[in-house]
Amino acid sequence: MKRKELFNFVLIKTKNMYPTDLVMPMKAELTDKGFEDLTTPAQVEEALKQPGTTLLVINSVCGCAAGAARPGVVYSLTGDKKPDHLTTVFAGFDTEAVAEARKHLAPFPPSSPCVALFKDGELVHMLERHHIEGNPAGAIAANLQAAFDEYC
Repeated sequence: MKRKELFNFVLIKTKNMYPTDLVMPMKAELTDKGFEDLTTPAQVEEALKQPGTTLLVINSVCGCAAGAARPGVVYSLTGDKKPDHLTTVFAGFDTEAVAEARKHLAPFPPSSPCVALFKDGELVHMLERHHIEGNPAGAIAANLQAAFDEYC
């Protein structure tokens, strides 16, 4: 078996790249703030079809998720306008749910973390990893609050 085939085989067999004990506290940073944890493709599909605005966070174990994305997203919700629905999937853990979510993020390439805002099922705002990396949580929050002001 070639190296790439072996990697894909292991990924498919294990489904989760990261141990549950590592991921659950990172998920809790959002779910404790009211985010719905989407773990299946069907849950993602349902969530993104909802009327109104839906914020989707593709969460990650990386440092920019811990230092900027999660705190920035949480801080963005302190403003006057907020999305109707808060949702999250976890890259490298909820593999099939993340794959389904990424189908709705075209034309943007896969990245994690990333944050997407949908209005009536249509993608209207996107923060890719390169917008998050190297930026403070306050900048992430300000970017999202501007999108909430426009779309929510």
